[in-house]
Order: sequence, then structure tokens, then C-alpha cells
Amino acid sequence: MIKIAAEILAKSKRAVVFTGAGISAESGIPTFRGQNGLWTKYDPEEVASIHGFRRNPKAFWEFSKELMIKATAEPNPAHYAIAELERIGIVRAVITQNVDMLHQKAGSRKVLELHGSFGSLECLDCGAEHCWDEVLPKVSAGDVPTCKNCKSFYVKPKVVLFGEPLPRKVLLEAIEESRFCDTFMVVGSSLVVYPAAELPFIAKRSGANMIIVNLEPTHADLIFDVVIYGKAGEVLPKIVEEVKKLKSYT
Repeated sequence: MIKIAAEILAKSKRAVVFTGAGISAESGIPTFRGQNGLWTKYDPEEVASIHGFRRNPKAFWEFSKELMIKATAEPNPAHYAIAELERIGIVRAVITQNVDMLHQKAGSRKVLELHGSFGSLECLDCGAEHCWDEVLPKVSAGDVPTCKNCKSFYVKPKVVLFGEPLPRKVLLEAIEESRFCDTFMVVGSSLVVYPAAELPFIAKRSGANMIIVNLEPTHADLIFDVVIYGKAGEVLPKIVEEVKKLKSYT
């Protein structure tokens, strides 16, 4: 299957890669779902919804300590493999559900972050932007950070919480890329979070070749031409190696 995926990608001019939590799990970032996911320890409505945040920002910040690893995590071979496919002109865009910025760290240039980014923070009341250096001392001490501008308690990372809409411009661009790509490759996503999980179906209806690399089966496996179960960090470098052989890249 790796060779078949490579043959498809080698012929592609406008491939899109769609990634989920599975790719970043190999960099040590905890996933949310599954047997050992964070939702087995926390109530997402309480700690990861906009309504829960407004009710009790302290609960969100206690939960966020589990996510602080995002700031120090490094890309793994799967991230670098995707960036290499972009460098050699095959991948047009990376669409990600992740907020860890590991694709950018690996060298990907066009990254559409459907669920926002953990890189900076903003005040929900006045819109003032904050950096992590400004809030970490309070968070580490168990306190709720306050806005430097209006003193509001509603300072949060620029990530999309449950109950918040996806950034419209990013979503529209992701739909556009999915509609016009010639290959759509899913990496490390269970495809259960909508509207993001609708993108593979948009690509399929538009005639794209479909590839998925995931540890476990998904409900959507039947729409893919190539299905590979395994660790992205092991599978993707092998696919890139085969692509380079086919295209005589150096």
C-alpha cells in the first residue's frame, strides 16, 4: 500500500494533507479521545467549551496544564515528511485540526489551522493579545490570568473551544483546497469532529484520489482508495522515499 500511495502522490500536482491529533501524539502531545485520551479524565463541557470557560476559567486553566507540552514538543518524522512533499511541489496545503504549530516548525508553509493556534492568547472582552510569558507565572501558581488592558479574567489561547465557530476564512479556504485538490491524504485523524471531518467527503465528491494513514480504522475508510494502518512517523517517510524514487528527486 505504501508504494500505491507513493504512485498516486508522485502523479499529483495539487495534493492536500489533512491531519488530526494522531500525528502529534507521536511527538508526545496527549490526544483527547480514545482509551487514554484527556476526555477520560476531564469533562470537555466544563474545561474545553466556551460556555464552561465563561463560567469557570479556573477549570480551563487547570486543564491547560496538561497541554503545556504543546509549547515544547518537536515535530516528528511525519511532520517533516509532509513538509518535504510540499517542498518538492506535490502538497499544495496542509489542513490541520491541531493547534500545536508542529507543521510550521517542520517547515510547512501553507498550513490552514481549522481549530486555531496555541501560539498566542487574546482577551475575549477587549481583544487585547497576550503572549505566554505574560500568563505563565499566574497559571503555574494556580491562578487565573487577567487581561493587561481591561483586567478581564477571560484571557484564553487562540484556539477554538466547543461552542465556538471555526474561523470562517480558514474554513472557506480549506473547503476550496479540498474541492480542487487531485489527492487528499488524511493523517492521524479519526474523522469524527465536524465540520472538519466533512472535508474528505468534499474531496471525494470532487474526484480526488484518497489516501488515509491512521493507527486504527475510521468510519470513513470506505471512501479511501488507499488505507494504511500504522504510525504516521513510520509510514510517511517511507512514502516520501518511494515518491522520490519515482520522480528522481534529490
